[in-house]
Amino acid sequence: MVCTDDRMIVTLTGFAVQRATATPKGVRCGESKPGRDETMASHASGDGGIPPRDATQRGLKRVMTLGGAYGTRNYTIKDLRDQKGRRVLVETLPFTPEEAAAAEEAGIDTMKVRFDPKNPASAAAIRKAASNTFMSFSVPLVAAASETEAVRIAYQAMELGADAIMCQWSPRFIAAATEAGVPVQGHAGLVPRKSTWTGGLRAVGKTLDEALWIYGEIKRLEAAGAWAVEVEVIPEALLREISKRTTLLTSSIGAGGGGDIQFLFAEDLLGNNGPPYPRHSKQYRNLHRLCDAMQAERVAGFKDFIADVKSGGFPGPEHVVKAPDGLLDAFVKQVGVQR
Repeated sequence: MVCTDDRMIVTLTGFAVQRATATPKGVRCGESKPGRDETMASHASGDGGIPPRDATQRGLKRVMTLGGAYGTRNYTIKDLRDQKGRRVLVETLPFTPEEAAAAEEAGIDTMKVRFDPKNPASAAAIRKAASNTFMSFSVPLVAAASETEAVRIAYQAMELGADAIMCQWSPRFIAAATEAGVPVQGHAGLVPRKSTWTGGLRAVGKTLDEALWIYGEIKRLEAAGAWAVEVEVIPEALLREISKRTTLLTSSIGAGGGGDIQFLFAEDLLGNNGPPYPRHSKQYRNLHRLCDAMQAERVAGFKDFIADVKSGGFPGPEHVVKAPDGLLDAFVKQVGVQR
């Protein structure tokens, strides 16, 4: 692990990433954050940049990530586990740094982030935008073809500042990652990328065989060392009973209120796109209407520009540079008659 300066880290995998820092309230996108950044611990140069002790007074925990970066978080794995059966946590998956910063400012408990090992910049930017929130990086199913690859990808995510990973891997791959010290959240119920085995994109668990199969899958994830499981589109009452019978935190998406965590994608709850919407989602805003209105304004602006040029209204006197007195006479005299 090499610390190059206060803004960049060169990781063990060889790529440079910006250090994860929060965008505080009142600071616009692209502006630098005042105060101390997270710093990397280094075996060569020593441990620097330990978070201030007053973090606890702000409701944050002082942490060091598995990748070696100091920081502050709203929860640790232990904290989240301690919440099981006591209260329902709230989770989202942002697709942009702006969404992540807004979710953190609103007080979201946890986030998931799509992580592409071949293009980590997007996940790194989202991590930076919400640096105080517990964040699991969702890794691609087909990115790992062996236990060794699973560990390497998990470590790559943790080096970028992930607090855990979320995956659709087999218990064997998950066991390899958890044995290496990586907190892992699995996936059960409707697993879209594996949905050919359960009849396509539909609810799962409405028969006894399916219900027992889902329970068995979750217990296998538990045995592999996972700390949580995303449970997708199963009957609410079934998830409630399963949650009572597993140590895993159950993150419900389309599985009603029977889980320990209530999860919706940011694009669904913000209404980034128009209908149709997933049945299990709810739109708290309709941002797509604002986007449509902005696009209509763009089209109208271009049309006005075209019409203004054709009518001779643009450019007007206020848009042009006037030639000083005598300049044109001197110019014409110097260059002669135009050919």
